[in-house]
Amino acid sequence: MNLNLEGKVIMVAAGSKGLGFGVAQAVAQEGARVSLASRHPDHVAAAVTALRQQTGAEVEGFALDAADAGSIEAWTRQTVARFGPVYGLLVNAGGPPPGKFDQFDDEAWLSACNLTLMSAVRMIRAVLPSMRAAGEGSILTLTSTSIKEPIDALLLSNVFRSGVLSLVKSLATDLAAENIRINNLVPGRMDTDRVRTVDRLTAERRGMALADHVQAEATAIPLGRYGSREEFGAAAAFLLSAAASYITGATLMVDGGKTRAI
Repeated sequence: MNLNLEGKVIMVAAGSKGLGFGVAQAVAQEGARVSLASRHPDHVAAAVTALRQQTGAEVEGFALDAADAGSIEAWTRQTVARFGPVYGLLVNAGGPPPGKFDQFDDEAWLSACNLTLMSAVRMIRAVLPSMRAAGEGSILTLTSTSIKEPIDALLLSNVFRSGVLSLVKSLATDLAAENIRINNLVPGRMDTDRVRTVDRLTAERRGMALADHVQAEATAIPLGRYGSREEFGAAAAFLLSAAASYITGATLMVDGGKTRAI
């Protein structure tokens, strides 16, 4: 299938590692021109070099603090100045800290809202003028299985990622008349550096061998294994592309069938 992304400008937030990098890699392989941003300049530089070598695509890296409105606006301005009108955006940011209700004061709640929900609001708001001027656009939020099944000890994430889901569903109706689509993409247990670190720490805490813990986690997934960032990136590239031109306001689970919620 030709996704017709060649020459399209796609912004990828938190794209220097993990699933964000997988998305950047997938759209670059399809010929997109990629604006990749993250808060760590050395990670950005390494990711840009790797993508250019692997794909031959036009890739530029930018500094981004997803919790800062000015940083988001600057990234968007720089992207448009470098590449022209933005076609696609991956909304992505780190998650708030774990914990239970009694552990969080007002400052913690406001900080989590700023990072998880307001980053999505600001990124979307920043790119809409460019998309509207071009007469088309595709926005994709990277969220969490907690929008279907709340995760124990991730209260802040549960609350604000659900807010992102509601934001997307509401905007899908508003933006459809302008030929701008917006969808959610939800990763399950993926084989990334972050998940490997979590697995190692969890195995140590439980007094288990790492291999035994990973096997137990994989067995709980109907497809019997962790997903790869390449598989996740392929799903993202599809939803961002015109191949998904009749899909908006949708939520796609890339989780090997593990989430049981309807």
